[in-house]
Amino acid sequence: MNFIEMLKDKIDFYFITDARWHYFTDGVKITLQVTAGALLIGLVIGVLVSIIRSAHDQNPKKELSAGGIIMMLLNAVCRLYLTVIRGTPTLVQLLLIYFFFLANVDNKITTATVAFGINSGAYLAEIFRSGIMSIDQGQMEAGRSLGLGYAKTMQKIILPQAFKNTLPALINEIITLLKETSICGYIGLNDLTRGAEIIGGATYEFFVPLFAAAMIYLAIVMFFTWIMGKVEGRLRESDRR
Repeated sequence: MNFIEMLKDKIDFYFITDARWHYFTDGVKITLQVTAGALLIGLVIGVLVSIIRSAHDQNPKKELSAGGIIMMLLNAVCRLYLTVIRGTPTLVQLLLIYFFFLANVDNKITTATVAFGINSGAYLAEIFRSGIMSIDQGQMEAGRSLGLGYAKTMQKIILPQAFKNTLPALINEIITLLKETSICGYIGLNDLTRGAEIIGGATYEFFVPLFAAAMIYLAIVMFFTWIMGKVEGRLRESDRR
């Protein structure tokens, strides 16, 4: 038997027999679905928390007005959220949400998406906060002097610049989020990693399925990196104009 025939037999054994390749295609769909949904949730949480934290930090006068008290309470809640989420393992958070907080939700994709979204939001919040704090405070004052409210100034002036400054860190967080979804199998979700484990269990050989899964993860990460590199290049071009 020559090398080509041996390779064909191996491919048939691992991927073609019993249509095992479906575990990879279905796993990729679930992995990307959870990643995309979690990223959207994380972005919303991250932006809100970063705005609250930066507004609190940029206000040196701790007024005892109703607005000041509300801001201090919101900041305290955000700090507690960041401390708990960043200080506990992602797997433990996923299991707690699956077995307790969302125990009545039958859709495991929804459970995983919420869990990873809450986790990612804590890291995105600090990324965005650092970006907001890097913008000169005079730009906020300039926006307010033009008649824009705080929300409009943040939306039109501060956040776009903060996004540019934090883009490399945001790319890293997206890649980290994609790889973290590989623990979805702990709640019985057949993601890409779990699909490779199922094939390994059926064939009693785990190296090839896991290696194939690793290569698929690598290809997805390289694709995301390429896309984000293009976006970053476009933003640099717009800055030079």
